[in-house]
Formats: sequence, structure tokens, C-alpha cells
Amino acid sequence: MISNESSPIQYLDFEAPIELIQNQIDEMLAMEKKSNIDLTDKIQLLKGNLEAEKLRVTQGLSTWQKVQLSRHPNRPYALFYMDHISDFSIEIHGDRNVKDDKAIVCKMAQINGQSVMLIGHQKGANTKMRQYRNFGMPYPEGYRKALRAMKMAEKFNIPVVTLIDTPGAFPGIEAEDRGQAEAIARNLFEMAKLQVPILCYIIGEGASGGALGIGVGDKVFMLENTWFTVISPESCSSILWRSWEHKERAAEALKLTPDDNLRNKLIDGILAEPAGGAHYQPEEMALHLKTHIIENLAVLCKMKPEDRVTARIEKYSAMSSAIEVG
Repeated sequence: MISNESSPIQYLDFEAPIELIQNQIDEMLAMEKKSNIDLTDKIQLLKGNLEAEKLRVTQGLSTWQKVQLSRHPNRPYALFYMDHISDFSIEIHGDRNVKDDKAIVCKMAQINGQSVMLIGHQKGANTKMRQYRNFGMPYPEGYRKALRAMKMAEKFNIPVVTLIDTPGAFPGIEAEDRGQAEAIARNLFEMAKLQVPILCYIIGEGASGGALGIGVGDKVFMLENTWFTVISPESCSSILWRSWEHKERAAEALKLTPDDNLRNKLIDGILAEPAGGAHYQPEEMALHLKTHIIENLAVLCKMKPEDRVTARIEKYSAMSSAIEVG
């Protein structure tokens, strides 16, 4: 089985001040080891400066920089979270029709003794794994596998937790041939009336129907440095301006940040990330996510299934309104 893959630490352009301080810390540690000189005080001072710099950088991010951070090559993916929040898990493969889509992972798991069905997009942390996972872009069979897992969870009265991180559903001809639109639409329909609790977390990118295909839930949350909207900034720019050059302008106009989505009542809350982003302290982020899941499932599991479904449908029905002009 291919599990989560690690990659060397990389830094984005706006993370250059963080990289500089980290390099200084690494040099001090190497010097201390080589010369047996106690540099503890200086190293601790630099570490304090490092944390302060991480906070400064992330607090001043533009919308486009948030998009970049959501795609950070060291950012933890769904499999990392699944492995770190669950006591044990068993992966479910295939849609029993075409194949096993590696872009979506489904696992029957236990979190603190609570059985859950974990479903998430998986991108892959290096070139080989990204190709294996199709860059986190599912085919129709990926969504059908996810639906099979949800129906299994419903049969055994097990809550569903989804981890969303995709640039979109795969747009290839073969995906359309096998019914990409129908597969996503079917999931929206079925998730709306699923009898068990559903928690959805956007852990990276949340693009279009590719995200919504596993994104209809009783509660939908976004991690601090993520985005969620109908189209990626690059695609929006290419449609409106026939070029990717206006992607930053498109990102601002799309109102895709967690704050924007919470303000527009499209999500139910935002999970804070460690200083600098989840990629600096992935284990800490996983623990925070685990605690959040446990707390919210405790509330949802107390509700009657019919009350949950009614509240879920009313929640999505209230997200927009139409005015009929005579």
C-alpha cells in the first residue's frame, strides 16, 4: 500500500524571511555540534524570532498568497491526517464498476473509539505520487467509490468525515465519457439526505464540483490557509481575460478565503493553523483537527437522523435566494 510521502522542506517567495532565520538556526546547531560550544541562548532567541516571523508573514497575506499557501508542497494531505487522527483504519477500494480511483481515499476508521468513515482527496507529495494520485483530481469512479463508502457508513450507522483538497474533478474526455457530471450530482443528492452525521473539512484547495462531490455536510469547516470557490483563480482569469496573468485579481474577486466564506455563510467555522501554516507543525494541526472532529461528532450524534437531514437541507436552501421579476 502506498501511504503518505514526505518531501524536502521548500519555501515560497513570501516565506523568504522564515527561510533566512531557519538557515541561521541550522548553522548554529551545526556549529554547536562541531565545536562543542554552547549556543543554546542564541538558538532559543532565533527560534523565538522564527515563530514571530511566521506569524507576521501569515497575518499579512494577500488572497493570492493564501491560495499559494493552500498548495504548499509540504502541506499535509488527507492521508497524513487520516493516519494521525485514527487509532486504526481499513482502506476501501474501487467503485465496483470501473476501477479504484487513487485521487480519492476512503477508510473505515476509529477515532478515540468512535467508528467513522474517512473520505478525502489525495494529491501526492512528489512527482511520482502526484501522477499516481492524478494530482488529486478524481474521475467519476472516485466519486462513486466515495458514495459507496458513504452508503456503507449509513448502513452501519457510522458518521462520515470528508477531507477536501482538490484543484477540481478531472476534466478529461474519458471522465466525461464515464459520467463525471452525473457522478458529482448523484453525490450531492445522496449526501443531502444521508441519515448519518457528515462533517466536511477543506484542508487545502476546494475547487468547484470537484470539492462539492464530497462536500455536502451538516457542518463544513475550512482550515485557516485554504480556499473554497466555484473555480480556480487561474481558470477564472483565463475565461475572463484569456490569460492567467490576472489570477491575483481573480482571486480577490472570487471571495474564496475562509473569512469570505464564513461571512457569506457558506461554511460553519474556521480552524486556526500553527504559526506559518499547517506545513510547519503538521502533527499539531492533526491533533487540532482530531479534537475538532470529536467535539462536533458528539453534538451531531445526539440529534435524530430526520432532524439532522432536515437541518442540512434547510442550511443549503438558505444559502441563496432568487427574486422573480415580472
